[in-house]
Amino acid sequence: MGFAVPPEAYGRFMGRYADPLAEVFTAFAGVGADSDVLDVGCGPGALTSHVLTLGAAASAIDPSPPFVDACRERFPDVDVRRGTAEQLPYDTGEFTHVLAQLVVHFMTDPVRGLAQMARVTRPGGTVAACVWDGPTGALAPFWDAVHVLEPDARDEALLSGAHRGHLTELFAMAGLRSVVEEPITVDVVHPSFEEWWEPYAFGIGPAGEYVQSLDATDRSELEAVARKRLGDGRFIVSAWAARGTV
Repeated sequence: MGFAVPPEAYGRFMGRYADPLAEVFTAFAGVGADSDVLDVGCGPGALTSHVLTLGAAASAIDPSPPFVDACRERFPDVDVRRGTAEQLPYDTGEFTHVLAQLVVHFMTDPVRGLAQMARVTRPGGTVAACVWDGPTGALAPFWDAVHVLEPDARDEALLSGAHRGHLTELFAMAGLRSVVEEPITVDVVHPSFEEWWEPYAFGIGPAGEYVQSLDATDRSELEAVARKRLGDGRFIVSAWAARGTV
């Protein structure tokens, strides 16, 4: 899947949502100044950055080499490693909070990934994850436009955790206790249609890969449909967040 991309491209594509989401998500997860946090699937560091502003200790891991390099450069005092959620290279019970922002739906094995997150969390500590809601998340307007032209196109609404209750199911299967799942939202203003649309051509994730699969005519048609449906303005996007206790 298309995540081996320049960090600045990812920032323009998803950072505009991930940065404000991090503030809401860390509050949901109960991160404070005394927390020792692992950011699983850190990307270029949106969540890590907010954890540090709270005064908490942070470590980070991601499978994408460009993201790992960018995160190391951005946070030279943070332990940033390359690896996957399914094989976390940390000792058992090493962290108070282990978080995954917009990651569970891209895990090869979400239950194993969450179980690994639980393993490296101290007894009584918190594992938390959030993913975009399929119908109302950050990528929903894009896929709504796609479905006007290709009703059967496979979108991201079926990815792990993308509907109410699925994160809870995955957390329970991973052995987590006292699971709480809630919707969280962020309000993002797009100054122009072009600012919203252009990053979809970067080839990031399923949406970007879909755009790159189109020829020039089909891409222009999709852009026209999206422009007609969306115009300019603000989007309120929704995610599902779950937390559980080890």
